[in-house]
Amino acid sequence: MRRVALVSAYALSVPGGAQEQVLAMSRELSRRGHEVLVVAPDASDHARHDTPARVARFGPLISLPANGSRAPLTLSPRASRAARREIEAFGPDVVHYHEPFAPLIAWSSLWRHRAPALATFHRSGSGPALRLTRPLLGALSRRVDVAVAVSPAAAATWRAATPLEFEVLFNGFEADRYVSYPRETPERTTILFVGRLEERKGADVVVRALALHNALHPADPWSLQVVGDGPQRETLHALAGADAAVTFLGAVSDEDKRRHLRGASVVVAASTRGESFGLVVLEPMASEVPVVVSDIDGYREAAGGHATLFRPGDPAPLEEAIRVALARATPATLSGAREHARHWSMASLMDRYEELYERASETFSRVRSSY
Repeated sequence: MRRVALVSAYALSVPGGAQEQVLAMSRELSRRGHEVLVVAPDASDHARHDTPARVARFGPLISLPANGSRAPLTLSPRASRAARREIEAFGPDVVHYHEPFAPLIAWSSLWRHRAPALATFHRSGSGPALRLTRPLLGALSRRVDVAVAVSPAAAATWRAATPLEFEVLFNGFEADRYVSYPRETPERTTILFVGRLEERKGADVVVRALALHNALHPADPWSLQVVGDGPQRETLHALAGADAAVTFLGAVSDEDKRRHLRGASVVVAASTRGESFGLVVLEPMASEVPVVVSDIDGYREAAGGHATLFRPGDPAPLEEAIRVALARATPATLSGAREHARHWSMASLMDRYEELYERASETFSRVRSSY
């Protein structure tokens, strides 16, 4: 048995791609017989997250602007030290950090470097924070035994900011979980948007595309369900106005998200930038639902030709792309998309990570005495 500590820079209490990766990895590692500890910010989070792993949370939560989004972090040095003590008491064979250079939960443990350290980097897109903290990033980089990026875009971002060399993998997901509920195709065409309600995610573009379609095609109206929460919520409510065709469902559990996916006519991922990898593209594919995505690097790579693309930020091409996706959807195309999505399974991803854990252990034993 191997003991694995998974450290999330972002609070599990706030939905996000990196957090979902941590929880999914904890489930897969537990299935393989490993003992798993999950460490994250937000001491006020007492929810029972969907994992058999032990979950330890530290520090007050703060939301900071980052890469066009807001990152749920802790800036407490005390919380970082408490997290380090928890990890060391666990006695891990490897510590797997997710977004390790985001402040502050991982810094104390990573700096002490008492166990092999594998770091996964999710972010793509540069910014002033990366430029201004280059000396600190260089020092922390020396504590990383193996570095992984979830996409070529993420690798390019961090190669420019650190001296690290990266293995490029992907974000994995548990494909079979997305068909655990029956498929329920609605009578009225229902668009589903899932994501944080912030400007770069493009929910406003989806609302505008719906209004455009319903104005042009009153005999064939569409509905829109918006899953998620965030700083753009009030703006989006004002944009939708009293339109009964738009329903805001707020933040939902992973279970409810999977249920909504199985009940949609089409799913739209409309981000305009800053997506290193499109897990939000693969989940509806695994749910056997047609997918429309903005034509940006992370989404295009994930789609692999199995989604309908549209020009980011423009409601008219989106409205047209939705009509095209609905017309092209057949059992054969949906099955092909589902099989494509299964290539990105969490099981395949963890096969590779287990090999990298061994590499991290070998590297750690060589370099631990160099500082």
